[in-house]
Amino acid sequence: MNFVEELRWRGMIQEIMPGTEEQLQKELTAGYVGIDPTADSLHIGHLVGVMMLKHLQRAGHKPIALIGGATGMIGDPSMKSAERNLLDEETLHRNQEGIKKQLAKFLDFDSDSPNAAELVNNYDWMKDFTFLDFIRDIGKHLTVNYMMAKDSVKKRLSSESKEGMSFTEFSYQLLQGYDFLHLYREKNCRLQMGGSDQWGNITTGSELIRRKTGGEAFALVCPLITKADGGKFGKTESGNVWLDSRYTSPYKFYQFWLNVSDDDAIKYIRIFTALSKEEIDALIADQTAAPHLRTLQKRLAEEVTTMVHSCEELDAAIEASGILFGNSTADALRKIDEETLLQIFEGVPQFVISKEKLSQGIKAVDLFTEDSQVFPSKGEMRKLVQSGGVMINKEKVNTFDEVIDSNSLISNKYILAQRGKKNYFLLIAE
Repeated sequence: MNFVEELRWRGMIQEIMPGTEEQLQKELTAGYVGIDPTADSLHIGHLVGVMMLKHLQRAGHKPIALIGGATGMIGDPSMKSAERNLLDEETLHRNQEGIKKQLAKFLDFDSDSPNAAELVNNYDWMKDFTFLDFIRDIGKHLTVNYMMAKDSVKKRLSSESKEGMSFTEFSYQLLQGYDFLHLYREKNCRLQMGGSDQWGNITTGSELIRRKTGGEAFALVCPLITKADGGKFGKTESGNVWLDSRYTSPYKFYQFWLNVSDDDAIKYIRIFTALSKEEIDALIADQTAAPHLRTLQKRLAEEVTTMVHSCEELDAAIEASGILFGNSTADALRKIDEETLLQIFEGVPQFVISKEKLSQGIKAVDLFTEDSQVFPSKGEMRKLVQSGGVMINKEKVNTFDEVIDSNSLISNKYILAQRGKKNYFLLIAE
């Protein structure tokens, strides 16, 4: 597999340094992507770089994931309008451990082959580097003029931000450049990859390698991922879409991909899955023929959820989705956990009912008209019950005066009422 060709058809190359493709065709090449450990989980914005590493390994090359334990203490100014908060050592260590577990789902770290993935932390080689040594050995090789010409610096200096740019942030490209130099020397790493906002930092590294060693190193960056409507990719009303189920449940994760637009699905399925060109072209053809079936979105959601979570979590997410949109059963409803139940029915009308009163038994008609406002009148409920249009916990209500008691509670707290096919109500017993 030709790595550059693979990324090219997937739409994952914005800029590439001359000679990169030739280097990768010539020999097994180590390449790295840097990840700042600003949280103990990656979010889907990180997935582009991780997928680049995954494709690199699939092509027979060696992926290196660099956790920026040192650079994470500073913060990259690229695309930022303000300086970031600095992280302490304990927080960084915890974040690194969380990220390492997630990367293992995408990359093979345990293989005996020459292209086994490696995880490195730049704190390991920066922690004993004195400031005087750094500015003498590294700083003298790059002029201020060269560093000022980088877009990430120019944008910040020309912005209306009153704070300007600290020396700490200005030095970031030197530190990232030194990472590349260190990996070039210690791991024979010849390639650095990242998002297009990293082009300036990455080329600083290749230039530092050239000036310091006379050697040649290469760069490749992908476009920044956007949504078709111009919105920011990976952001929802509740914030980032995380890979860790503590922050974004597998159900919500699955729903994110399932709900992307048709245009975005065509782009994302190339970037965020390892499906072949033939498979993707066939899926796009199916989508074009029958857009309402959302074939692309379903396959995209399945692939990414399985990769990030597991087949079991995917099945649970699909089953949970079926509760709201499909013909799922009462058993399926009772199997899901409370958190997922609340996420599924987020936004539906909710009514608080008396748990004590329910324990004594309440007629369905009273429960839905007096104790809650599922129906505006008893007559309306009677008609819909007769036509089979009223359900409790996915089971049909056969008579309007059927008695409902505590045995109907899900998680000892909830009753799901359904009026017709699409109108849901959540009753909360307290």
